[in-house]
Amino acid sequence: MEAVAPPAAGTPAIRCAGQERGYPEFADRAARIANGLRETGVGPGDRIAVVLRNEPAHLEITAGAALLGASAVPVNWHFRHDDLRHVLTDSGSKVVFVHTDLLDRVAAVLPEGVRLVEVAVPAGVAAACGITASPPTGAHPLLDEWLAGHEPLDRPAAERPPTVIYSSGTTGRPKGVLRAPVAPDRLAEGVQRFLEYFAVAPGGRTLIPAPLYHASPSQHAVLALAAGLDITLMPRFDAEEFLRLVERHRIEQVQVVPTMFVRLLRLPKDVRERYDLSSLTSVVHAAAPCPPHVKHAMIDWLGPVLREYYGGSETGAVTWCDSAEWLAHPGTVGRASGTGEVAVLDRDGQPLPPGATGDIYLKPSEDWPQFTYLGDPDKRAAMEAPGLPGYVTIGDIGHLDADGYLYLSDRRNDMVISGGVNIYPAEIEAALLALDGVRDAAVFGIPDEEFGEVLAAHLETEPGVRLTAEAVRGHVAERLAGYKVPRAVVFEQRLPRDESGKLFKRRLRDPYWAEHGGAI
Repeated sequence: MEAVAPPAAGTPAIRCAGQERGYPEFADRAARIANGLRETGVGPGDRIAVVLRNEPAHLEITAGAALLGASAVPVNWHFRHDDLRHVLTDSGSKVVFVHTDLLDRVAAVLPEGVRLVEVAVPAGVAAACGITASPPTGAHPLLDEWLAGHEPLDRPAAERPPTVIYSSGTTGRPKGVLRAPVAPDRLAEGVQRFLEYFAVAPGGRTLIPAPLYHASPSQHAVLALAAGLDITLMPRFDAEEFLRLVERHRIEQVQVVPTMFVRLLRLPKDVRERYDLSSLTSVVHAAAPCPPHVKHAMIDWLGPVLREYYGGSETGAVTWCDSAEWLAHPGTVGRASGTGEVAVLDRDGQPLPPGATGDIYLKPSEDWPQFTYLGDPDKRAAMEAPGLPGYVTIGDIGHLDADGYLYLSDRRNDMVISGGVNIYPAEIEAALLALDGVRDAAVFGIPDEEFGEVLAAHLETEPGVRLTAEAVRGHVAERLAGYKVPRAVVFEQRLPRDESGKLFKRRLRDPYWAEHGGAI
């Protein structure tokens, strides 16, 4: 992300929970942060970490780093212990910006020599998140005082930095997706494509309700800033507050995940009808499959303004469909757009005909940067399609129809997507196996109307050991982020493994899905 040329006074701004920054102030603060980082020893090619909830400072810090040619790494502020230590160490960040109430958690796993900058939790953000704003500790520089002590950087770096976003991986550890720097002409193309597909004009009004540590909201913010949009951030998603913000700021465009649709539809009808949503012209969703009945209900409510895409942190959006296309092809996630392409291959890497299910491979659009994984180039190479240069898989399986529309049916690995968040069961199983009395553990996704999937844990205990579901959940909650705590906990006499030790997890998982008709 880079600080953009500010529009004229009185035009679009960046706001969140009572804070508002005009673009001139935003650009000034970003330039002061850049100079402060430079004097701290950060330079081109370096990385910093941002452990903050959504608020304008998150974007200012990211923009300030980019002015130096440095990369800001957004970190999931729910992370604890090993996950947090891994990201801060693996990213090689030299400075960490952190909300005051999260300081102890970060300091406990901070690599040696890394500097901390405290960011006071704004009152509106604290209220929205249901926390008590902690007073500054005084042990580290406080952001507002720190940036005020520096003049704005007067000579930005000549080149844009690469971007780094962490996403759950097949090892269970968050993996760093390193995307190459984008040339100015490619950035301009990307901004134009964003405006076209998100159906918003330069200077238009957008709302970002999802956490900026996720790839899609982060990229949305990058492009929205580059396009000079009026940006409203939500510290956390609340269904009625979402409607209030759309009405108050006459929001035209928003990007959501299907879980948000479910929560919006659960509001009483009189509450939903209380707000004027007529300004909405584009509601984009992605990150997880959307149950068809939920999407139908949203189109019935808002009109044909829904747009959907499919892709990943590594590829960006590759397929798109608008409401009319989806209604004509129910269940699709769209078809390849622009210069992006999709192929469905069998296990031998051969193309499959329409209707046949296989591994999905994506070829990103030409304006999407090349990527690799920090410290794991072999993993990047393993994603390539044999015989199809430039095509990569993100682990999903599905099929194309005769018109080229893509449909998802399953994931090749055991990853669970709950509320748009990728969760890998292996790390949860490892945490459970550390609990006294647990002999074996299997964690997997089961259907849920709101989140798409939630976690179930089936446990085999040592003879004579009696555990409760509450004790199991508490054990996981102490070690991992809250969204990784299993919703269902079941105790088994023996988990289904063969003589080689292979766990037949599907035998445990299938009954849940069969009871639900095999789909959400």
